[in-house]
Parts: sequence; C-alpha cells; structure tokens
Amino acid sequence: MYPYFYGFDPTYMLIIIGAVLSLGASAVVNSTFRKYSRVRSLSGMTGAQAAQRILNSAGIYDVSVQHISGNLTDHYDPGAKVLRLSDSVYGETSVAAIGVAAHECGHAIQHQHSYVPLRLRTAIFPVASFGSKIAWPLILLGIILSMSQTLIYAGIFLFSFAVLFQLVTLPVEFNASRRAVKILDESGILYGDEVGITKKVLGAAALTYVAGAAAAILQLLRLLILFGGRNRD
Repeated sequence: MYPYFYGFDPTYMLIIIGAVLSLGASAVVNSTFRKYSRVRSLSGMTGAQAAQRILNSAGIYDVSVQHISGNLTDHYDPGAKVLRLSDSVYGETSVAAIGVAAHECGHAIQHQHSYVPLRLRTAIFPVASFGSKIAWPLILLGIILSMSQTLIYAGIFLFSFAVLFQLVTLPVEFNASRRAVKILDESGILYGDEVGITKKVLGAAALTYVAGAAAAILQLLRLLILFGGRNRD
C-alpha cells in the first residue's frame, strides 16, 4: 500500500495535477481566442458563411449550419447532421471565428469520408458516457460493502472506456484542425498571416483535449493505485 502522511492521501496529487492541466489549457484557449477574435478577416465573411462555403465546396449539402448559444460551444452533430456555431463564432467576422467554424467543418468532412477514428469515437461514446456516470457510484458502493472487489473493478473497467474515449478524441481533433487550415489556405477564405493566426487558435484549442486526456489517465492511474492491489493486502 502507498503511505499516508498525517492523514493526507498522496494520490490526490494526481487529481490536482489533472485539474491544473485542464484549467491551464482552458485559460490558454480562452486568452488566444479573445486575442484573435479582435482581428477581422479580410474576406469579411462570418463564421456561418465560411462554414457554408466550406461544406458546399466539399460537396456536403445535407449538413445544416445552425446557431447555438454560449461561448465556444461549437460542435458538429453527426447524428443530426448539424453544424452548430456559438455566439462568438456564428455571426462574427474575426479570423478566430472562421478558424473555429472551419474546424467543425473538418468533422463534417471526416463524417462524409468515414474517417476511422471518428467512427471509433462515435461507437465508443455510449459506453464511455455510461461508464463515466456509473463508475464512481459502483466504486463507492463497493467500498461501502466492505471493499467488494467485483463492484470496484467493474467501476474501474467502465471508467477506462471514458479514458479510451478521450484518447481516441485526440487524432479526431488534430485531423479536423489540419483539414481546417488546409481548406482555409487553399480556398482563399483567409489570406497570408490569417492562416498562421488560425493555426495558433486551433493549436490552443487542441491543448484542452490533450489536458482532458491527461487528466482522465491520471484519474484512472489513481484508481489503480488505490484499489489495484487490494486483493493482495
């Protein structure tokens, strides 16, 4: 077993590290987006207009572009075939807004071409969502019932699907950003230095996914440290 120091559980450090990484990544992406949301694109196109143009140029006519409230709540819904753009993107003409809109179009293009990591993430999502909700109740119930190994291990196993989902998300997001930068450069929607700015915005956004994956891995590692060797104690 791991040592305790004056009642302090040292594995909490893993949770703290994960939280710091997530908060730091969120601060970076928000700061970067705010900075470049003040840079108006030379084309004068809004995020919604850029998204529609990208989708049409890719031969995608069955995906609608809709507005959704919030800040950076943008996402592509493959089930409904809807690309939803937030307040800070939909009607804005900044380079940052167009970059985010193009990134979401990248997901629509992935869907059209049956991009394998996206298909895998979609397949994993129901189990990962269920696992993230039920894992801790199972683990806590296992502890209450005199350290029931079956329930605890079941909880850890289900939580591992949430971790797997985070890991599969990384190539999906990185690929969508690469597609976005390439499309914006080749289509002429953005010009010159504007493409470089988009890379910075999407690069900052990618940090949130990396931090999320790291935090999930650290959480799983903590569970394994806490309960992985119980049956040998």
